[in-house]
Amino acid sequence: MTQNAAPETLGDGGERAEDPDESPSDDGGGPRPRRIRRLLKWCATVLALLMIGAAGAGYLYYRQLNDNIKKDVLNLGDSKVAEPTPNAAGQTPLNILLIGSDARDSEENQQLGGARETFGSTPLADVQMLVHLSADRSNMSVVSMPRDTLVEIPKCTDPDDGTVYPASDGRTMTNQSLGHGGPGCTVATWQELTGIHIDHFVMVDFAGVVSMADAVGGVPVCVDANIHSRDSQGHGSGLKLEKGTHPVKGEQALQWLRTRYGFEDGSDLARAKAQHMYMNSLVRQLRENATLSSPNKLRRLAEKATEALTVDPGLDTVKKLYDLSTELRKVEPERITMTTMPNRYVGARVEPTEDAEKLFRLVREDIALDGKDAKPAKAEPKTPADPAADDADIAVQVLNGTLTDTLAAAPGRTSTVAGALKEKGFTAATADTTGALSEKRTVVRYPSADLEGDARRVADALGIPASSVKRSTDVTGVTLVVGADWREGTTYKAPEEDNTTPDSAEALNGADDKACMHVSPGFTW
Repeated sequence: MTQNAAPETLGDGGERAEDPDESPSDDGGGPRPRRIRRLLKWCATVLALLMIGAAGAGYLYYRQLNDNIKKDVLNLGDSKVAEPTPNAAGQTPLNILLIGSDARDSEENQQLGGARETFGSTPLADVQMLVHLSADRSNMSVVSMPRDTLVEIPKCTDPDDGTVYPASDGRTMTNQSLGHGGPGCTVATWQELTGIHIDHFVMVDFAGVVSMADAVGGVPVCVDANIHSRDSQGHGSGLKLEKGTHPVKGEQALQWLRTRYGFEDGSDLARAKAQHMYMNSLVRQLRENATLSSPNKLRRLAEKATEALTVDPGLDTVKKLYDLSTELRKVEPERITMTTMPNRYVGARVEPTEDAEKLFRLVREDIALDGKDAKPAKAEPKTPADPAADDADIAVQVLNGTLTDTLAAAPGRTSTVAGALKEKGFTAATADTTGALSEKRTVVRYPSADLEGDARRVADALGIPASSVKRSTDVTGVTLVVGADWREGTTYKAPEEDNTTPDSAEALNGADDKACMHVSPGFTW
């Protein structure tokens, strides 16, 4: 230590000058106390410098990881969806849209992703999964939308160059939304379709999928027969596995996620099911795999993952992503439910069904898809700030919303229900007979807070629950839409709410480690 210390002052003859701060020790030998204090002070200074240097290096590395993360605007559409109402404890759900981009804008992605002619082409959102974390953080629901689902893409504006992409002319494949200005347009498309407020998005490319699988040492997947995803024309991901369960990583993990030819009916629906199995397995691996305790592996995972991610501004730092992962880790695999949006074929494409709307409602209302929610206490509706007017003074317009996909509008409903209202004293009720709407549930709408009391009074008079009284800018006064649940009679009976997950959603529990993909006979060996 003394060799590295600062030299002491020397006298004229080369002898050490007396240090006024030093005093003889009591026993006449050994180091003097003041010198010891000076030595300790020097050591503390060196240690502090080393700590500052290490902290500085850590900060620089942290900043490098943050710089790796690409950012984009959350929502590029014009319309917004209201955030969910907090529960009794003040908690709100969290909705994150996961987007798998097929971008081939780097050499690594090109090698993993396909043909040379696709390099630099407009990316497609080939994987779209909505992750819903419940308000109380007890459960998680995941809804996949097949990439060829026909939807209406709203008008979106590219935040980089101001290009305005008009709303799609009719329905088009949902994976094209990414090319309308970026992931914020995919978010806008989901919100338009589902009515679910989306808090964040995370988009990952091919290379990111590979690095995640490598970091955990492989993700176990299962096939019920030997598979080679390649047909005579060369179509397919190239996945080749023997029957049974195998850990996949690197390019093989990506092949699993991209495989369509060889799984079940060879459709995107089968691919979504395989992706659910993979994600469930990955979650279990991240919870159980000890290899992530290795600092080097964690460092490589951090670097690769941040390089592959594009997120919204709410997730644009490593800390924010870490905080999100902490929230997600609160849910045990047994309370994770993977589903596919219920759909039906329209030619070679698919469209959402009524079961899809039911699934979206369960997510909107924060109802667990595994059916294990405790029965909530029935909330008493708040008293409107503006009380209702006298019944005779409440103007009510009655519309016919009984039209469905399979049934024509029930005739005479507006006149019948308006007549029933008049008999109850609502003499200003009028029947709008200009056309028929499609409304699954009877609803009373009002445009502003000063008419909420009137709308609630109309609903109460007809036995319509307070939950079916909605504020809406689509109406100019109190408006009763007679829905498909009230096709006859003058007495409304609210249907029992069915909160079970539709069978057509093909729910898969996150703890199911026995799930196995069925291999098409034409792709076995």
